[in-house]
Amino acid sequence: MNSQLENISKIWPTIKAVFSVPHSEKEYQALVKILDSLVDEVGNNENHKLSPLMETIGNLIENYEEREHKIKQASPVDALKYLMQEHGLKQSDLKEIGSQGVVSEILAGKRSLNLEQIKKISNRFHVSPLVFIQA
Repeated sequence: MNSQLENISKIWPTIKAVFSVPHSEKEYQALVKILDSLVDEVGNNENHKLSPLMETIGNLIENYEEREHKIKQASPVDALKYLMQEHGLKQSDLKEIGSQGVVSEILAGKRSLNLEQIKKISNRFHVSPLVFIQA
């Protein structure tokens, strides 16, 4: 074994938790705490001696999040339902879309939002119109 690997194998038990890919939420949260401390210490200083460590831990966290915390792409109808719920709105509160019957058809998936409706509700909820456009 070369000397670098010998040195690493000696200290590995003490640094393993910091440099290993997290496989559980507990391991992930521990890395997030370390990264938070590093961000406080390093800030935006790319020349800081711990900057490479911050980047490495950030990559480990990102890898875990991509694997475990995937966010499902919401449909326009799901996004609208969510926003209605968050704002405590009923179908009759969305007059800018149309009558309650039109809103009901949209929420049931029987009718799509048109461009004018998308503009109005994206303004109302202060979100990008892309939220209401099916990709």
